[in-house]
Amino acid sequence: MQVDVPATNPADFSQVEKAAIEEQVERLLQNSYFSHSRRFPMFLRFVVRHTLAGQSDAVKERTLGIEIFGRAVDYDTSLDPIVRVTAAEIRKRIAQYYQEPGHEEEIRVSLPAGSYVPQFHWPQAQPVPTVANGAELEVLSEVPVETPTPQAALRPQIHLWMGIAVALLMASAAVGGSWWWRSLQHSAFDVFWEPILNSADPVLFCIADQNQYTEISLRDAADPSHQTMLRDTLTAVVMDDLNPVVKIAGVLQAHGKRYSLKGEGSTTLTDLRNGPSVFVGAFDNAWTLRLTKPLRFHFANDAAMTRLWIADSNNPNRTDWVVDRAKQQATNNYRDYAIVARFTDGNTGKIAIIAAGVARGGTIAAGEFLIDPTYLAQVESAVHASAGKKNMEFVLSTEIIDGQPGTPKMEAAYFW
Repeated sequence: MQVDVPATNPADFSQVEKAAIEEQVERLLQNSYFSHSRRFPMFLRFVVRHTLAGQSDAVKERTLGIEIFGRAVDYDTSLDPIVRVTAAEIRKRIAQYYQEPGHEEEIRVSLPAGSYVPQFHWPQAQPVPTVANGAELEVLSEVPVETPTPQAALRPQIHLWMGIAVALLMASAAVGGSWWWRSLQHSAFDVFWEPILNSADPVLFCIADQNQYTEISLRDAADPSHQTMLRDTLTAVVMDDLNPVVKIAGVLQAHGKRYSLKGEGSTTLTDLRNGPSVFVGAFDNAWTLRLTKPLRFHFANDAAMTRLWIADSNNPNRTDWVVDRAKQQATNNYRDYAIVARFTDGNTGKIAIIAAGVARGGTIAAGEFLIDPTYLAQVESAVHASAGKKNMEFVLSTEIIDGQPGTPKMEAAYFW
């Protein structure tokens, strides 16, 4: 049983109390929930150390982004959710740790939702009998002692064996209950990302790129005010495609995963054999179209590219997941659709992740869906109903208003 620390500043704890908290934090971080990550221990040690030192004002999102994740001093926290994503994952893992048997009497460290300042809760003290001069405690009874009959003598043995049996049943139930709890705590976020985060191979981002023939302005080194226009070939990347790359890269970096970025035109099959790959964008990314073509849900279009949609191989006549480009360009208000998928590519033997919209807003929504546990919770029941199938594909929809996507909504799911 746990009781809260009195409402005092953790900086006012005694040195013994602070040492006990720091020891508990290290015990927590040695658990498998944390020991396989580089960022989680850094994050938790940082917030605990500063809180115990009375420096709670330093435990802010921007400070954590700069100190833990190496972000620039002026980085945009609204576009880069790395601190929030990491904190949410740490909260979940702390809860999992304390739900396991054997941690009931430990100091409880918590990270309240909406805050990065940790709280500490002490286990309720158990009364311990004290005896003067170290003498043994003697229990006296005035109940007369009866001479046991054979049946009475046998009764304690029966009770002993019954007690052992009950204890074994309770132990089995505890183990089963612990497993059951951990299975419930194994969220859709874990189910989707664990194969990638547990892989020793680096992750490759494959994004759409286009060569642009244009003029660029170069400045004279001796006189920077003097500019010369020169013809050049530039590789252009759509900003909306970079949005999911930044968000997913934040998740990878929080877990200490290495990653690299290549344009789809320069990506080769050899590159894809080196590890998991994330494919961003649909109609401007040939790799996305190749990989999704054999899937149940895939991209399709008319010959004039005026209507683009997501097709369902099990229902070829379905026409509701479609974007009319004339309406899109005329109003910038429309409903967009996207495919999010994770599967093992038969050609490379490596995991492929798809985050691709019919239009640009759908791609942004796909990226948000993949890194936000709240959105991924939409697939929780589908994941549990899949009976352990490893490959998964989802169709999403989102309302685009003035070019900006709203909340992604899951339209369909398929596992194989």
